[in-house]
Amino acid sequence: MNLGRLGVLAYRFFFLISLALLAVAGLERFVNFFGYTILRGVGYVAGRMLEFASIMILFVVALLLRDVREELRKKHT
Repeated sequence: MNLGRLGVLAYRFFFLISLALLAVAGLERFVNFFGYTILRGVGYVAGRMLEFASIMILFVVALLLRDVREELRKKHT
């Protein structure tokens, strides 16, 4: 397995984790509307989970943009 393939797997992993955190944050917000919680033992509120998801998405976007820049440089030269 080369480094490029490992990077693609890391992008997908972080993207899936961020989508899961986004879903949990949305579900927690919906459940809180009715007065319940699903994150009692975790200690994080829905807003904090949304922050974690956005940080991971930003990381994935930055890495993908770096790969696009490298591909454009290869293609240009």
